[in-house]
Amino acid sequence: MGAYTLTSTFFSATPTPTVSRYGRSKSSVSNFLSPHKSPNCLPAIFLALRNPSLCNSLKSNSDHPSSFDKLSHPKSPISSALDSLFVLCTSIALSFSLFIADVDLASAFVVTAPRKLQSDELATVRLFQDNTPSVVYITNLAVRQDAFTLDVLEVPQGSGSGFVWDKQGHIVTNYHVIRGASDLRVTLADQTTYDAKVVGFDQDKDVAVLRVEAPKDKLRPIPVGVSADLLVGQKVYAIGNPFGLDHTLTTGVISGLRREISSAATGRPIQDVIQTDAAINPGNSGGPLLDSSGNLIGINTAIYSPSGASSGVGFSIPVDTVGGIVDQLVKFGKVTRPILGIKFAPDQSVEQLGVSGVLVLDAPAEGPAGKAGLLPTKRDVYGRLILGDIITSVNGKKVANGSDLYRILDQCKVGDTVMVEVLRGDHKEKIPVILEPRADIS
Repeated sequence: MGAYTLTSTFFSATPTPTVSRYGRSKSSVSNFLSPHKSPNCLPAIFLALRNPSLCNSLKSNSDHPSSFDKLSHPKSPISSALDSLFVLCTSIALSFSLFIADVDLASAFVVTAPRKLQSDELATVRLFQDNTPSVVYITNLAVRQDAFTLDVLEVPQGSGSGFVWDKQGHIVTNYHVIRGASDLRVTLADQTTYDAKVVGFDQDKDVAVLRVEAPKDKLRPIPVGVSADLLVGQKVYAIGNPFGLDHTLTTGVISGLRREISSAATGRPIQDVIQTDAAINPGNSGGPLLDSSGNLIGINTAIYSPSGASSGVGFSIPVDTVGGIVDQLVKFGKVTRPILGIKFAPDQSVEQLGVSGVLVLDAPAEGPAGKAGLLPTKRDVYGRLILGDIITSVNGKKVANGSDLYRILDQCKVGDTVMVEVLRGDHKEKIPVILEPRADIS
């Protein structure tokens, strides 16, 4: 209706052409020839549209006065009525066409520009597209027996993420993702699912390696980077399947380096952990943490949150630690990490005694410490508690708690001889101990 009102205003306000003494219309012919006065030339245009022969004569003899004879004569009342009727019909037709068109009148004249992404957005999109095929979804299945039918069923008891390590079908994830599973299933990015077998795991560092019999053309190993040169503040990207959702990307920065967390399985400390504010939720465990180049720099393994959801403090095991563990698991199916062969008391118990160190509760005779002569805690014939040796240092490095002891042993190798200083009674002794590998765990 707006178009009809505007058109009617133009035509009703335009005066009837008058004839000059030279035979030309002052208000229509001269304005028709002047392109800068477009509103006044509309009557002449509509007359030309009604009379095609007039339009031709304008083109051929535009400089001759006789070319405008048809415009210079006064109009009869019938001709004026026909002109008004023509204008009215044209306006109604235009308004009706806009009314019936299934287009918003405001947006009909708006040209939408193509979507343009910034360079950093394009880089993030490309990183997600390039690395998603390397990320897998892992389902942990457990055997359950129905209480009524006594049928044995496999039911999902947990899920997590992982990533393709090589073309041989090795999948890397966290140990706590597969712990307690009777069967495991791995879903690739193309939604194909395969049964997985456990190649090996390291409970102390919360790393596990699986293997699937999938075609090599479906396996895309993730590019492996380094974590030794990371800096606080650089961008990182986490890809996983939080809460069982399909591939999800979260971004953030490295919030801290050289953090220490405890293994969910053994409580043994994991050193040099990466802290990030990229959102990590249940289901992200075992997924990759990538740098801005799309290279693997860590495995997302834990979050710090009282509620169990992401609170902006996530932890990833650095790839430099993971690489050596995975190589041993692929080659030998286990990690040969040295041990002292002792069981020690909780740190709080030692603090109550007013001493600093690690109290030996048990030292089996077949273990390294037992062979070297370390004394365990025991009771005498009257039931009184006799404290065992308290380890205060190893190789000259102070041991104040269990984490210190593990940290020192992580720097040693199987077969190394370490000098263990213990507090025995009211005096200190130094005892050499030959480190041995951990016994196989089924």
